[in-house]
Formats: sequence, structure tokens, C-alpha cells
Amino acid sequence: MIYRDATIDDLPAIDTLFRASFIATFGHLYRPQDLAGFLGKFTPAAWAREFAEPGLAFHLAEDEQGLAGFAKVSRLTLPAETSARTYELRQLYLDERAKGSGAAQVLMDWALDRGRAAGAEEMWLSVYVDNHRARRFYEKNGFEDRGPYVFLVGSHEDEDRLMRRAL
Repeated sequence: MIYRDATIDDLPAIDTLFRASFIATFGHLYRPQDLAGFLGKFTPAAWAREFAEPGLAFHLAEDEQGLAGFAKVSRLTLPAETSARTYELRQLYLDERAKGSGAAQVLMDWALDRGRAAGAEEMWLSVYVDNHRARRFYEKNGFEDRGPYVFLVGSHEDEDRLMRRAL
């Protein structure tokens, strides 16, 4: 596995992996129109705007087949109640072939290091309440449940959990 920071040229591959992973993991939870509405927000222009945000960064995991995973971090966008200097792990997605490879841990370590380098005292994220594999991974990495968060997929309200880790 090779790890590197993303460039704007990587956005189509990031979009493809994000969609495939989201649908494989969560697609069965939603009505087709809710899923289509949610995924419809992830346009090439939207990815490019996000990529240009100050402080936002992507880190990639690649293997011989191409993009195997990515992490995305930025300033805090979640509705966390804190007075600390914060950073957010906004996305961590892996292709099915990369699960169990150690790539998730490398991407997590990069995200935590990036937060520390930005002067953050805390890292926040949100995770779907029934995504038990991800929740165990985050807990193993020192994240603690800090309460509920409503995550909209179309008009469908998911219960996510806000999680926080001191840096």
C-alpha cells in the first residue's frame, strides 16, 4: 500500500470510492429517492469546492488496483459543544479489498497527526449508530461517545453518534 496526499486530479477516484463504499455499507437503509438525493450533492464542482477549503486535506491509500481508501480532515463542522481547539475527521472510507489491511489505521494516524499539526486539542467525528465495525475502530483509537447527532440522507434522519478524542 502506498500513502500520499491527494491532488485535485484524484477527486474522480475519491468520488467513485465514496459512492461505492457508501452504497455497499448503507444503501439498503434508504429509499431510492433519499439515497439519490444525498449522493446527488457530491458533484465534481462540490468536491472541487471542498478540496479548495483552507485546512481541508485528503490522504490516500493506493494499491496495484488503484485507490483503496481515503481520509478527509478539516476544521470542525459538526455541532460539537466544546471550547477546545478542534479538528474533524470528516470521512474515512475503504474499498472492501482494503478492509483488514491496516490501511484504516495508517489513515487514522495521519488524521490525528494532521490535527495535532494544526494545533488542535481535540478530534471529532460522527459515525452511524449501527456501524459497529467503525465504532469499535474509533473506540480502539481513543474516541469516546459524546452524544447523538442527526445525519440526513435525503429526508431520512439517521442517528449518528458524535465521538471525540483528546489530542
